Amino acid sequence: MSANISLLEEWGQDLDQELPTMEWTHGDKTILVERPRRRDILMLQCLKIRQKDKRLGPLVPNRAQREYEKQRTKNNIVLKARQLGITTYVAARFFVETITQPGTLTVQVAHDQESAEEIFKIVHRFWENLPGDLRRGRLKTSRANVRQLVFPKLDSEYRVETAADPNAGRGLTIHNLHCSEVARWPRDGAETLASLRAAVPPDGEIVLESTPNGASGVFYEEWQRAAETGYTRHFFPWWYEPTYVVDHDAENLNEEESELMKRFGVNAKQIGWRRTNRSSLRDLAPQEFAEDASACFLASGECVFELKKIALRIERCGPPLDSWDNERILVWLPPVASHEYIVGVDPAGGGTGGDYATAQVIDRVTGMQCAELQGHYPPRELAERVADLARSYNQALVVVERNNHGHAVLAYLNERENYQELFEQDGQLGWLTSAATRPAMVENFAAVLATAPQLFHSGRLLNECRTFVRHTDGSTAASAGAHDDCILAMAIAFAARKALAGNLSKAKLAALAGFNG
Repeated sequence: MSANISLLEEWGQDLDQELPTMEWTHGDKTILVERPRRRDILMLQCLKIRQKDKRLGPLVPNRAQREYEKQRTKNNIVLKARQLGITTYVAARFFVETITQPGTLTVQVAHDQESAEEIFKIVHRFWENLPGDLRRGRLKTSRANVRQLVFPKLDSEYRVETAADPNAGRGLTIHNLHCSEVARWPRDGAETLASLRAAVPPDGEIVLESTPNGASGVFYEEWQRAAETGYTRHFFPWWYEPTYVVDHDAENLNEEESELMKRFGVNAKQIGWRRTNRSSLRDLAPQEFAEDASACFLASGECVFELKKIALRIERCGPPLDSWDNERILVWLPPVASHEYIVGVDPAGGGTGGDYATAQVIDRVTGMQCAELQGHYPPRELAERVADLARSYNQALVVVERNNHGHAVLAYLNERENYQELFEQDGQLGWLTSAATRPAMVENFAAVLATAPQLFHSGRLLNECRTFVRHTDGSTAASAGAHDDCILAMAIAFAARKALAGNLSKAKLAALAGFNG
């Protein structure tokens, strides 16, 4: 089959049409291509890439590329280890669409100038290795500089930009958008991404792709919120790359290595490569060569909490028993008639951006997390929801941080909701978080999490713990771009529980043994 103008025009009308399984031969190699799409055949027949041996060759999809193609949707977010070829593959897919469907604008956005140049080399190599009759005819370019390929006879264009411009995409209609290494975009990356996405019509395709770079920032937020924003998650660990091996089998496997082999089919030669890689990169290895979609996000700074225990607990957390208000309220354990409960509340201003207002419900005796509320609630609405939640948990004791917006929340609870079970400290309603009390309440919660992680069920809470760091001045807070509202609400609940421990009956104190924070 030869790639010619009529073939491109015909196949471009439906690039995703499935074809019968076929054999494809290149040189002395014959590859069985199972149920290919038209796009796959065009990529194999027409496009050349610089392979790892530095020679030009066809783009034969590897494991990560095949799985991406199988699972992709219109909106995709890809978390990956290094050097798996996702950027090249997405460029190839979008290039084929650009040259077969008139009026197509494709934009790839790199995190810096150097990376943009490298991506454009990939795309330009696609074009310069096309059959000559295509390059001289319908695919003749009017511009092939400043990282643009313009095809005037098609009214199509392929651009490679950088993320430095917060106004990127304004005034354009982008049909294919690939944002590369989003975790390394500049500080105003969220604004740039919003501008670019606004330029993509509903039938366009978006790919956000990156290796991890800390548990905060725009890519981390997009990965965490993928379910609610309608993005399909794709995670590709390092062992998807077949060259990540050594020439001998690793011996004397430890428990972690044995678990990788058992769960994911990693072989002993790959384990040997992993040992060498981790010896070289040390603590950065889980980030640069990801093998777990949670642990690969490393906090920038000294994490207050034990990351391994958090990662293990996240893996074992099950879904909530129930949820209300569009999952703003999650319930793992319903109220039990004979039990007493505490509700820790960290208020916020109520705007759609910034911090969340959060409440954590714990069992006063065991400390078990029972329910969680999180949303952008103004003080009056937060008071209503907290009162309803506390009443459902046997008139639970409500502990509101009285700093800032907390005063208003307490006033609404006391006067409008007529809720009487409010925590008092030094003769005043609410809990005061200060330079003196904050370190103690955070360390108290950290101790409970370290000794009894099974008490906690919320992925939102545990993910916040992974980005809660100790700064050089000794203070603790969420790392840049992350949140700590769930942590503070839980720390307030446990601080009140500790303060009230002396008021429990002997029977309840006995039950409390082993869980006392």
